[in-house]
Amino acid sequence: QVQLVESGGRLVQAGGSLRLSCAASGRTFSNYAMAWFRQAPGKEREFVAAITWSGGRTYYADSVKGRFTISRDNAKNTVYLQMNILKPEDTSVYYCAVESGWRTTVVPQTKGGYNYWGQGTQVTVSS
Repeated sequence: QVQLVESGGRLVQAGGSLRLSCAASGRTFSNYAMAWFRQAPGKEREFVAAITWSGGRTYYADSVKGRFTISRDNAKNTVYLQMNILKPEDTSVYYCAVESGWRTTVVPQTKGGYNYWGQGTQVTVSS
């Protein structure tokens, strides 16, 4: 059974940093791209960042480019999201997800391209 467990979310002041982790089990995740999405109350779930199965390429939403960094450790089946210079508008529940395609070269940036999701971790940025 595939399971994704996010951690690391908490309350932080604007300008601060957080690192989110997503531990995966039940599958060989090293063959699949992984991504972070976020969803604020009353809004659609939106793409934040993604990383290819090898870790060789990364993709970011314009709103987080230059502030967030996605990485992965395939030996630990874990993906990370380092978030710096946090802003109040980054407040959301953050979800990690695993892509449905095997070793794809074009990583999707919409939620429809992912078929496994974690339960989410709350990030709150105070002004």
